[in-house]
Amino acid sequence: MSFYWIKTNAIIKRCFSNYIWDIPNKKNKIYLTFDDGPTPDVTDWLLELLKKENIKATFFCIGKNILLAPELFKQIIEEGHTVGNHTYNHYNGWKKSNEIYLENTKKCEAIIVANSTKQPQLFRPPYGKIKRGQAKKIKELGYKIIMWDVLSADFDQQISPEKCLTNVTSSVKPGSIIVFHDSLKASKNLKFALPLAIKQLKQKGFIFETIV
Repeated sequence: MSFYWIKTNAIIKRCFSNYIWDIPNKKNKIYLTFDDGPTPDVTDWLLELLKKENIKATFFCIGKNILLAPELFKQIIEEGHTVGNHTYNHYNGWKKSNEIYLENTKKCEAIIVANSTKQPQLFRPPYGKIKRGQAKKIKELGYKIIMWDVLSADFDQQISPEKCLTNVTSSVKPGSIIVFHDSLKASKNLKFALPLAIKQLKQKGFIFETIV
């Protein structure tokens, strides 16, 4: 069984307070985010669900995946969702030099701009792993570094779809940033858990918005 934080604790948030872990508010707003796309047969399913539910979300896209599915990427933007930078190669910052990591981030940025004419302002480090020096340089480029406080763990093929659902619905509070993945690996858990999570969270009075 894999181990990771499903709900980010207060100690981590305090230690890395220069990152955005949640967006506290009194209006029951929460933030759905999706990493690793765009992915054919997954992202298009997801976009259809979000349209049906009248929800706007935030997509952290991998540069090489944008090149493989440019029309799907453009659909994300045309349907009113926000896009962020997730590096070109889905790099683990702990295993890369600052220079290589920054160049990979810039490469993804150039692709986003070329395919949308919009300058991305949000960055999420793959795996949540980023060195302080890398974060400093990325923030100097004008990015907000967006982490999360609720992890669905949909990518973990050792957990059941039901557990994925519980990971989300048991942890959300006003201001929560929730992570799902529009990837092939996550698709089974995603397609089961997300529609039910949306239904249950709406019943609790939560409002879905994009991160800006």
